[in-house]
This record gives sequence, structure tokens and C-alpha cells, in this order.
Amino acid sequence: MGALLSGALGVLAFSPFDYWPLALVSLLGLCFTSLNVPPGQAAKTAFVWAMGLFLPGLWWIHVSMTMFGGIPLPGAFLLVALLAAYLSLYSALALWLTNRCAGQQPLRALLVFPVLMILADWLRGWVMTGFPWLWFGYSQLEGPLAGLAPILGVQGISWLLLFSAGAFWLLLQRQRRLLPLILSLALWGLAFGAGQLQWVSPTQASRFALVQGNIAQSLKWQPGQLEQSLDRHFSLTKPLTEADVVIWPESALPSSEQHLAPWLKQVDGFMRERGQALLSGIVTRPDQESVYNAVIALGQTQDPYQPENGNRYYKQQLVPIGEFVPFGDLLRPIAPFFNLPMSSFSRGGQDQPDIEAAGRHFSVAICYEVAFPSLVRGNMKADTDYLLTVSNDTWFGQSIGPWQHQQIARMRALELGRPLIRATNNGVTLVTDEKGRIQASLPQFEANVLSVEVMGTRGLTPYARFGSAPLLLLLAGSLLCAAWLSRRRGLQFRAVIR
Repeated sequence: MGALLSGALGVLAFSPFDYWPLALVSLLGLCFTSLNVPPGQAAKTAFVWAMGLFLPGLWWIHVSMTMFGGIPLPGAFLLVALLAAYLSLYSALALWLTNRCAGQQPLRALLVFPVLMILADWLRGWVMTGFPWLWFGYSQLEGPLAGLAPILGVQGISWLLLFSAGAFWLLLQRQRRLLPLILSLALWGLAFGAGQLQWVSPTQASRFALVQGNIAQSLKWQPGQLEQSLDRHFSLTKPLTEADVVIWPESALPSSEQHLAPWLKQVDGFMRERGQALLSGIVTRPDQESVYNAVIALGQTQDPYQPENGNRYYKQQLVPIGEFVPFGDLLRPIAPFFNLPMSSFSRGGQDQPDIEAAGRHFSVAICYEVAFPSLVRGNMKADTDYLLTVSNDTWFGQSIGPWQHQQIARMRALELGRPLIRATNNGVTLVTDEKGRIQASLPQFEANVLSVEVMGTRGLTPYARFGSAPLLLLLAGSLLCAAWLSRRRGLQFRAVIR
């Protein structure tokens, strides 16, 4: 029960609760229940701890299943529980290996435990396209460890939390080992100091207007809704004469680009006359075999709008079930949930250029993509001025899901040293500075426009320059230290028995 409760406590460390110290408390509970015990017991308690984290932490997923997928609540609970159980296997494996490798050596466990937990996070963010949600580093966006993100990325913060929890555990185990705790506190101080550093330089400010249409997902694809969607977005845009760039959210218009091409040409001409740019999420079908979730540019761009012109971005990381269905031939007949609208997207290619608009360069991530640090880092160029993410979280209603999502997006700004522009259909619409601090936002569930001036930046943070390489060196060093301790203990043992 203690493992389950300590895991659930970790959910409160994330947004919208933001009680960031509880991340350390939750991980300390994991240490007490799963370290320095037989490997099988460690795996079981770690699995229970992770279920405590993932089941309530991801319960928001059920909204899309029950409201839009036609699945009864008990069935949705079962599916979310199965997902949580699958994700919990990674933590269970990490603790099984930790105790298998460390044996009854607490200091060695302290060195191995954070490394294997980070590797488990990476694995569940990669296997079967990955689901990198609820990494504990995200919970520290408002805390003193945030300054570590531009150096080691979000998982560098996760590592320090895990190491710190292990150091407290070691001390409370009456091991009288103060050095790990002192080292942990020193690293916290260095992380806080690093947060005061300015890794990038300001360039020039641009005026943005983010249109939040607040169109209900249940109505969006209904017959006759298209005209209302077009009218709402355009009517909210017409008064925005002072903006350099207007932004509409993910799939703002419930039809394909090809079907709307004549209307889009008119909008492009309207924006050009006013000397403005418009970036919009849209679904595009360049041929009979392909359909992409895209962002296109209209107005003040290099060339007048034409369907499939080059100044655009195609989504690369698709949402399982929502945008593609693994084993679709088997799953689609089971329930309407597997036949959600637009659930057969194609993947965009890698190394796509930034979108250019109003003389600025935008590195784009569409919705779920922003949860993949390496993808967002790979998309960003040296001359990128802003990170742009467009999203449609109406699938998840008034749950905590959209708040966790915005927290993840803000971490990308902090890691890469670029202001973040986040436009959504019904919230959370916001802009941040290059440190992920919110400059302005809109309330959820209202049709409105966020008008704000945002300073662009140039330069590269250490994480933007080197990615996860420094963290990998840190993890490798920790494992080498653990191996050295084991060898040293073995030599001492052999000396005694001789």
C-alpha cells in the first residue's frame, strides 16, 4: 500500500497541481520499498508504485474513449489500467536489475538506481513509437532544479531527483553515508545557480495573435460545421491589424487543404494586403495515398499560396490510436474508438526546414510531438527564432491532461533557449520566454485571442548543442563507479578469506 500511495503522490508534483517537492517524496517512497531487497520483491513493489503514478496520472485519457470513442466507462478504465500496467513494467524491470546488480550493497544501488530508471524512461519513450509522459523532470519547471534543463535536458533533472532520493534513503537507512547527500545538495545549488545564466541572446520582438476558436470536438466534424469554423476563425482574425503573425491551432479547419484551397487563397490575399502572416494547422491530402497533419503559412511569406507549397510542416510523431492504429485490421472492428475521425495519417519526413513568416523562423511541433525532446531539438535550427506548437486538446475535456501537456511544451523552451508560442483550440493557449516562463495565456473553454509581443532569441544552450551526450557520459560514469565499488569489495573479500 505504501508503494501505491507514494506513486500516486507523484501525480501532485505535475501540473496543474505543481507541488514540485512531492516528486522527491514519491521517489523516496520508491527507494524505501524497492531498494536493498530481493530482485523479485523489488520488481513487484516498483510495479505497484508505478501503477500508483500512471493510473491516476493518465486517467484523463479516458475522456477521449468515453466521450468520442463510444466505450463505456468500465471498459475505458480497463484500457487505461492496461496502459498503466504496460508502462509500469519498465520501472519494475529497472528495479529488478538494480537489485540484481547491487546485491546488498546500498552505495552501489545508489549509483545504479538512477541510471536504470532514466534508461527505463527512455525505453518507454521509444518502444512502439513511445509514450514519454510523466517524466519527473517536468515537475520541476517551477523549482530550483529547472536550471539544469538547458544543460542536461529534462532527464538530467530526473536523474538528480532520483539520485537525491537515493541519497536520503541511504542516510535514513542508518548507513551514516553523508557524502552522497552532501553531493546531492551541492548539485541542487549548482542547478539553481545555472538557472541564473543566460545561454542565448535576444534578437527582435514580434507581435503575435493566437486565435483560440473553442469549437467543441463533438461538433467539429459534423455536417454544416465547416462554415461556422471558417467564419469563427476569420471573424476573430479580422480585427487583429497590429499583429505581425496570426496563429490558428492544430486542424483549426475541419476539412482538407485541397477542399479549402479557393478559400485559403482568399485568406492569403487578405493577409498579404495587410502585411501580415498567418500560420494555421490543417489536414492536407497531397495525393490519394497520403494524408498529413500539417501547419501551413499564408500571407506575408515568400510566395503566394498554392496547395502543397513548400513553406509548411508535416507532423512526424503520430499519436497511437488517435492518428494511426497499430494492427488496424484487427482493432478497428472491435470498437468505434478505433475509428476516430482522421486516424490514418501519414508520417512527415525528418529534417524539414523551419517555417518562415513575417521575416521570422519557426520550428514547429504539432501537439503530441512536443513530448519528444530529441525530435524538437532535431527540428530546431541555429537561426530559429521561436518554437511553435499547435494543439487540439479538446479530446480530453476538463481533465488534467492539457495541463500536463503545456508543462511538457514549456520544458522544450527552457531546454532549447527559445520562446514558445502555443496555440490551441480550447486551451491551454500561452506564450513563454526562452526560460519557459509564461508571459501571457488565455483561460480555457472560451473563444478569444491572445495578443502579445514576444522577443525572439538566437544562440544555443548546451543541451541544444550536445543533446543527451553529456547526460549519457554522466550515466556511464555512475555505472563505472558502481563497477569499481563492486570490484573493490570483491578484492577486500578475497583478502579476508586468505
